Amino acid sequence: MGNGTERVKGKATEIKGAVKATVGDLTHNDQLHAEGHAEQAEGQSRQELAKAKERVKGASEEVTGETKHAVGTLTGDDHLEAEGEAEAQKGKARQGLNK
Repeated sequence: MGNGTERVKGKATEIKGAVKATVGDLTHNDQLHAEGHAEQAEGQSRQELAKAKERVKGASEEVTGETKHAVGTLTGDDHLEAEGEAEAQKGKARQGLNK
């Protein structure tokens, strides 16, 4: 399952929890209110975990790309240099999108 899917499922759990907590408040049902807050927290945690995984993946892409770029520069391989630069930029972008 992809991290995008995990983020969506986390958001859905968070929203479901918020609704439960609100219904618990409106009906003065303390148990439902507590369950809702717990689900909300679970959803937020799930989203944060998915984002953290994507940041790690982005950092790995960035380092790999910078290494390819450096090797390409040292060996005069323009294709490898460009490929490395593209991969490094992709990694930076992935990290930025998952802050």
